[in-house]
Amino acid sequence: MKRFEYIVVDIDGDYAHLRRTDEETEDLKLVARALLPPEIMEGTRLVYEFMSYSIL
Repeated sequence: MKRFEYIVVDIDGDYAHLRRTDEETEDLKLVARALLPPEIMEGTRLVYEFMSYSIL
C-alpha cells in the first residue's frame, strides 16, 4: 500500500482540511474528523497508510 503525508491546514467543525506534503500540490483534502486522531490541531503532520491516519 502507498503512504501519503499530510498537514492539517484548517479545522472546520467536524471536518479537517489536509494538504499533501510529499507532493507539490495546492489542493486540499476534506476529511471527517472522526477518521483522524482526536489530538489533531492545525499544523499537525499526519501519515495515511493502511486506510488509516496517524500522527507523524
